[in-house]
Amino acid sequence: MITAITNVRVFDGEKVIRPTTVLIEGEQILSVGGEIPEHADIIDAEGGTLLPGLMDAHVHTSVEGLRDALKFGVTTELEMMGGFTQSGREAQLKGIGDIADVRSAGMAVTPPGGHPDELMPGDGEIPDFVLKELEKMSEEDRNAMLAAHAHAHDHGEAPAVTNREEALAFVNEQVREGADYIKIMIEEGTVLAAPGLPVLSQDILRAAVEEAHRHHKIAIAHVLTAESARQAIEVGVEGLAHLFIDRPETTPDLVRMIAEAGAFVTPCLVLNSSIIGNPASELAGDPRVSSKLSPEWIDTLNASFNTYPQGSMEDNYRNVMDLHRAGVDILVGTDVSVPVPSLGGLAHGASVHHEMQLLVEAGFTPVEALQSATSKIARRFGLTDRGTIVEGARADLVLVDGDPAANISDTLSIRGVWQRGIRSN
Repeated sequence: MITAITNVRVFDGEKVIRPTTVLIEGEQILSVGGEIPEHADIIDAEGGTLLPGLMDAHVHTSVEGLRDALKFGVTTELEMMGGFTQSGREAQLKGIGDIADVRSAGMAVTPPGGHPDELMPGDGEIPDFVLKELEKMSEEDRNAMLAAHAHAHDHGEAPAVTNREEALAFVNEQVREGADYIKIMIEEGTVLAAPGLPVLSQDILRAAVEEAHRHHKIAIAHVLTAESARQAIEVGVEGLAHLFIDRPETTPDLVRMIAEAGAFVTPCLVLNSSIIGNPASELAGDPRVSSKLSPEWIDTLNASFNTYPQGSMEDNYRNVMDLHRAGVDILVGTDVSVPVPSLGGLAHGASVHHEMQLLVEAGFTPVEALQSATSKIARRFGLTDRGTIVEGARADLVLVDGDPAANISDTLSIRGVWQRGIRSN
């Protein structure tokens, strides 16, 4: 069966195309424009805009998280620490429908007692539905997910490394498990109200990154300060999983260093806003959001990390715009994990739309924000089958009312979502 989405404005991943027809057959886009076959199923999308499936380049997820993501037109989540490597996907997701696609780093390279150990609370904070998801997993995958979400009861569950040899072995283990890329942690804790966290030496971090490259995997670093960002670029990572939240006098030199390295940055402005103490209450109050989320997630959106109140969003906006103007690829990501108020201000799917709004507030055009949530992520992570609306691409699509290229908030006015050509709502 061929589906024809007609009279639709198209953002193709790079630019806006005047109203046309997009044909879908099976899992792929058959054509953009052209004649409508005689027996096609026609969807008149007049007044709407068709977008490539949105992506979140930084999550810690679960089956429930993947399900929520798809409700908001996020058809791919990229896990930055967790259990959904290739082996994890085969074990946990086979036969489950109406969820976003997912790729994963597996577990991250971190020292004993290093991040995210400081985020692990005591008993009783994991919501029932998260526990139910965890109960379906093997013990190994469950422990990995708990550590990734920073909500394990036993601090010893998170694997760690102490020297070059262990770093090499650790990276190899992630590759064997089917990790799609490798994550390293450079977090000394100041921004997270936990100063003095142990950080691995540059020599050990460089060994891990070089081992990732030996396996043809890109390496991505968790960094939240300018100094840790500098360290990450020096050891050769392809991307920074966060934006540095501070703005020292050396920021222009750092921006130039990142640009010259060709690295991308996933700023997670929604996270930095939460770290500074801002809840996402306006997002939580939007009926386009509240109608799709559980009360636990609404409560989480209405809370915040609040670990670095001395920070300012103005500095974050300056940092991301300096990088953007320098030609650095900026990717949309959120760092969303589980619905716990201490990790507040974030929710699967919904926060991708919030991130695009904050990028526009910082100074991006709406089209640039849309590129950062689609084609740029696909290109930087080698996901060549998605992120654009072109003939032969995977039919991951979002139909929204209005024109998000003029008003970025229109991305939340979702009329339909397709994944691999199958409409999920």
